[in-house]
Amino acid sequence: MPSTVLVVTALEDFTADMVIAALNEREVPVARVDPADIGSDLTFGFRIRPDSPVWTGRLRSTSREVELAEVGAVYYRRPTSYAARYAHLPPQQRDFAAAEARHGLGGVISHLYAATYVNHPAAVTRADFKPAQLQRFTQLGLTIPPTLVTNDAEVAREFAAEHSRVIYKTFRGLPRDENGHSGAIWAQRVDPDTFDDSITVTAHLFQAEIAKTGDVRVTVVGRRVFAQQVAAPDGALDWRRGNWDELIHAPIAVPPPVKEALYGYLDSFGLVFGCFDFALTGAGDVPEHWTAIECNPNGQWGWLPDARAITEAFADILSGKEAVR
Repeated sequence: MPSTVLVVTALEDFTADMVIAALNEREVPVARVDPADIGSDLTFGFRIRPDSPVWTGRLRSTSREVELAEVGAVYYRRPTSYAARYAHLPPQQRDFAAAEARHGLGGVISHLYAATYVNHPAAVTRADFKPAQLQRFTQLGLTIPPTLVTNDAEVAREFAAEHSRVIYKTFRGLPRDENGHSGAIWAQRVDPDTFDDSITVTAHLFQAEIAKTGDVRVTVVGRRVFAQQVAAPDGALDWRRGNWDELIHAPIAVPPPVKEALYGYLDSFGLVFGCFDFALTGAGDVPEHWTAIECNPNGQWGWLPDARAITEAFADILSGKEAVR
């Protein structure tokens, strides 16, 4: 059976490094490539014939060479964008070259016969929209915050009037600037008195603030579930905005109905893995309740206390030790 794991990611990827190290310990063959290296550092020749509906051929990087027929699993992490590879070209040439590379090289890598994908890029794309996530959560019986997506200031003010506190969060976050620097806009409380016609420029996501008693990050790999309650020392609304090394973690059990909903969520999008965020409510004599916030289908988990166990879960699936349901 095919045994090589193809790891598709950028050169600097600590999370992928952890999984590759675990696969190396198991003596599982690994080939790591960044598709945006296409050129002299990454060459290929792929064929398909009328009598064999399977792509064959070799993919060669500066350090590895892999035959497609040997690939049994693909760990699709965070490759560099093709647009970045061609950023030095005039706009029309850049867009043309990037599209050709994505549809040619990317089209083959994304359709390897019988390979297990964690996760398939098309599945990640489907599951990467917050409106789709929130709708699926409710369909699976999970609680979500009251939510508004709008570009209408009056509608936003009406929504704010219905709730005591409203927060704003981005759909995707900030892209890199012209110098390659990235940034973030954290979830934050907003004053409806500041709403004006500038809201019409683009889509905005507003939610009623949940009176939460804690936050939970749940990482699901296959049918293995890892959950940590997360808190910022300063009690920030969004724990991601501070120093992650100072976060306070505590393992927490996931209620069986929530766990089953997460399995259903991944299955519905064709995902093997996902990082879920929940808000906890209830204290004292009030039962604890889990409110679903979002799911990152390609989230980071290397910073969590149970990262080693998560790494082994990935290695089990990619090496074929554990089947994907």
